[in-house]
Amino acid sequence: MRATGGAEDPRSQHPFAGALAAVVLGVFVPPAHAPKYNGPQMHIDKAGWPFVIPPALVALAGGLLGVWWLVAAMAALSAFMLFFFRDPHRNVPVEPGLVLAPADGKVLIAGDADPAVAPAGEWTQVSVFLSPVDVHINRVPIGGQVTKVEYRPGRFLAAYRWEAASANERNDVWIEHQGETVVCRQVVGVLARRLVCRANVGDRVRAGDRYGLMKFGSRIDLFLPRRARLCVSAGDRIRGGETVVARW
Repeated sequence: MRATGGAEDPRSQHPFAGALAAVVLGVFVPPAHAPKYNGPQMHIDKAGWPFVIPPALVALAGGLLGVWWLVAAMAALSAFMLFFFRDPHRNVPVEPGLVLAPADGKVLIAGDADPAVAPAGEWTQVSVFLSPVDVHINRVPIGGQVTKVEYRPGRFLAAYRWEAASANERNDVWIEHQGETVVCRQVVGVLARRLVCRANVGDRVRAGDRYGLMKFGSRIDLFLPRRARLCVSAGDRIRGGETVVARW
């Protein structure tokens, strides 16, 4: 049907384009009653929108032009980016003395820290490898005050290699908890070449708080005081902000 006294509505020419437009607008324009950030619903981290929106717009243009292979490819890419940057609600344990997983993934190391990769001193280390399909939001492992945030440029070795902890680009967040220090290290990998850290020196943080993310597969190392009692082993699958990795 043609609009009276005006140009033809492009959605009447391309029904699929109209449906795609509705999906795009539904994704990018939140309703007035959208749930709060910390509610139980799924959230998309704001760092993801520059990766989500462009392919979605290309898919929309492809729908208007009838280039369906482009629509399929770009819509799939946009959907994957939505999946990658998802930020699900987590039920954070509140029992005192717990150290929580800083990210989702597979435990690579759980034991004495390697002096070659750890900060100076004696530490217990928990290292987690994040695949591209894991949630990449990073969470504070234990409450306290941020005393140092230290970024170091480096290489882009595969994140699961032991030397990646000291050779790759990384960012250390130092948290003081009841007079002791915990260090949470974000490490890039072959695909993950961008770190996002929203923690600042002086911040008071709670266990389970979101503090950053790593893009497209990576690793996170947790360095704990030697007296911490580990609750995980190498090979375990853990969930950031929920799994207890150690106890005081």
